[in-house]
Amino acid sequence: MTDFMTRARAAEQAMRTVFPPTTLQRNAHLSDRYGADIWLKREDLSPVRSYKIRGAFNAMRKQKGQELFVCASAGNHAQGVAYMCKHLGVKGVIFMPVTTPQQKIQKTRIFGGDSIEIHLSGDYFDDTLGAAQAWCAQQGGYFLSPFDDEDVIEGQASLAVEIEEQLGGVPDHVILPVGGGGMSSGVATWFGDRAHCLFVEPKGGACLHAAMAAGHPVALGRVDNFVDGAAVGTIGTKPFELLKDRHLSDVLVLSEDRICTTMIEMLNVEGIVLEPAGALAIEAIADVQSFIRGKTVVCVTSGGNFDFERLPEVKERAQRYSGVKKYFILRLPQRPGALKEFLGILGPEDDIARFEYLKKSARNFGSVLIGIETGKPENFARLFAHLDDAGFTYTDITEDETLAQFVI
Repeated sequence: MTDFMTRARAAEQAMRTVFPPTTLQRNAHLSDRYGADIWLKREDLSPVRSYKIRGAFNAMRKQKGQELFVCASAGNHAQGVAYMCKHLGVKGVIFMPVTTPQQKIQKTRIFGGDSIEIHLSGDYFDDTLGAAQAWCAQQGGYFLSPFDDEDVIEGQASLAVEIEEQLGGVPDHVILPVGGGGMSSGVATWFGDRAHCLFVEPKGGACLHAAMAAGHPVALGRVDNFVDGAAVGTIGTKPFELLKDRHLSDVLVLSEDRICTTMIEMLNVEGIVLEPAGALAIEAIADVQSFIRGKTVVCVTSGGNFDFERLPEVKERAQRYSGVKKYFILRLPQRPGALKEFLGILGPEDDIARFEYLKKSARNFGSVLIGIETGKPENFARLFAHLDDAGFTYTDITEDETLAQFVI
């Protein structure tokens, strides 16, 4: 433990030749809401807009004389490696999933310039990882894991060194997003039992929760790529060794739609741009508010590499989770005045966001896909009651994921 802390502190000091400490910022909005002293460790303000530059820097600086680095990344680790390749004057070959947001691919190219090559391979990170490792085995070079590497973990722990120095002490609670586990294991190891660490994962990539429940790393059967910075199918072996004795109750799992509500709120209220993984820690505060009141809490906002072309989807998911937007199939009578009758049922805060005839299901009726946005969730109870009273037949499909994939 002491040796790890010494190395993490040395990594933090060495980093100052490349970039200054990221901001530790008290957030008055969140502090007032939850009755706690809440601070954000703004890793979204690093040179590559995520903490990944830390691990890349620390691992690469230790490989003296190495001229070729190979990595696999969903985007943020790629940018950190690319930045350091250009800074150190070495070559990098970077594998990224085909599904990686264009914003992250473009920024990786900008950071690395002529020092890097980018290969797009696989729909999921684990597929990309296999392709990168196979290429490295055949072509040579040093494979730089995004999280399953002691030097990377040590480098990520440097943000904990900064938190303690900037805060002037140890916080009561630290909330950490988890992907492959490199940053979360490094920070948790630094603080040990001096601070209570909570770990947050997206529902579609809860690999730490699965591993802790099983007692060993396990491969998830399916991974949802929406939270691309944390969409990992199997927790890293080395991170798990550092985290395995933690309590399962300290691992929180959040739905992808729920995470979107924090992304929208932080953008609208604070002007802070966060990617889905970067919003995980903040959204998790609501789940632990009962025991953080009056305490000092640090949330790591792990990244801000957000492609604004995704904003409509994020808004859509946030509205559906918040209950202010619903979709339903309406069986509309094919007679004069039927549509006008339906429109008359809508309340003053109800807006039609989607109206599409699907097909005529019978001679005298047509199926219509309706999307309604409203001011507050309880408005839907009134709307559906009025539809029932008027004799309209409808089916709410908002939570039907399979059907929604085809029609929404």
